[in-house]
Amino acid sequence: MPGFLVNMNAVALCSHGGQVKFAAPNPRVKVMGTPVPMGAVPGVVAGCAFPPPPVANGPCVTAMWNPGTFTVRVKSMGQGLIVQSSLANCVPTGTPAMISFAGQTRVQGQ
Repeated sequence: MPGFLVNMNAVALCSHGGQVKFAAPNPRVKVMGTPVPMGAVPGVVAGCAFPPPPVANGPCVTAMWNPGTFTVRVKSMGQGLIVQSSLANCVPTGTPAMISFAGQTRVQGQ
């Protein structure tokens, strides 16, 4: 998927307003001086407003990035990179998480 490459300053939110923090920086790639996150490592969700059991199955705890939404032509360490249009599914709720700001608007990947 084409789009702006995400760096560690990106803002990603779960469907309930919780903020996703990228957990692991890629040691080899930086965009505008800031490392890009490793897509295979789940993000940590903080501040999710989805109610816990028995009302619902929340809150969102982690966000697993969908590898089918990574770059296919730009890779680092054999992995595609996360772009602004990449999607994640939150655990344990199964709801989507989306990137609202890539952290930079100069470098694009496909």
